Amino acid sequence: MIRTIERVAYAAGALLFLSGLVHTVVLVASGGSWTGPLSMRKAVTFGLSFGLTLVTVAWATSYVAVRPRVRNTLLGVFTAASVVETALVSMQAWRGVPSHFNFETGFDNAVSTTLAAGGGVIILTAVTFTAAAMRGEGEMTASMRLAVRFGLVALLVALGAGAAMIASGVVEARGGNPRLAYTTAGALKPLHAVAMHAILVVPGLAWLLRFADWTERRRVRLVWTAIGAYSVLTAVVGVESVAGVSPLAASPVEMVTSGLALVVLGLIGAVAGREAVRRRSRMS
Repeated sequence: MIRTIERVAYAAGALLFLSGLVHTVVLVASGGSWTGPLSMRKAVTFGLSFGLTLVTVAWATSYVAVRPRVRNTLLGVFTAASVVETALVSMQAWRGVPSHFNFETGFDNAVSTTLAAGGGVIILTAVTFTAAAMRGEGEMTASMRLAVRFGLVALLVALGAGAAMIASGVVEARGGNPRLAYTTAGALKPLHAVAMHAILVVPGLAWLLRFADWTERRRVRLVWTAIGAYSVLTAVVGVESVAGVSPLAASPVEMVTSGLALVVLGLIGAVAGREAVRRRSRMS
């Protein structure tokens, strides 16, 4: 049964995702730049990423054993923070000013401070959900429990990378180097992006595996394989990010390693999907 707070989170996530799509159309139609702190791209990425992440977190944490009042508070705060973060970034994009590390006026300073505080709130809620997932079993099979735990831990890695980017950028901006702030802060973006969506990919594969006519032990093994592949992918992208190397300009070894990890994840999904279709055909 879908709870009221989850319906609210799903609706808010859908609206945020829609805002990302709308801003994509605006960016393409206007012929604006896809790079730089003044680009409408930030409204695009924040809308799409926060929309998808909010819906995913609401779904994944529905399996975690948390008291109803605590769940309502945590997911409500996470939803509100996601909306505020996306709205403020979009507003600054339309104003034609940077959203982060912008301390030029009192208003811009308040926006940047609010964005940083919102990130802190999101981290606290994610930590609480992760602790609850590690402590209890919830309404989960062993394979889904494993997948959700990994997804939440990976989300913390993503949020930690985001916090590191903000901290680094603030230091440079406060030190009188705003341009350097955007350059140094953006280095961890690939790691931030890849780790953030593990909570969608791995629990999503575990959910798909439920429809295959396999034992739970086999499903657990496949989830562990998916976790290994996603961990390798995250580690490779993390090394590239720290080294300041774009994933598209990585060494052959790094590209092959991350490519193999993606292939493994794709194969698990394809095999699980095929078995689910076969099972449904036999039952019909």
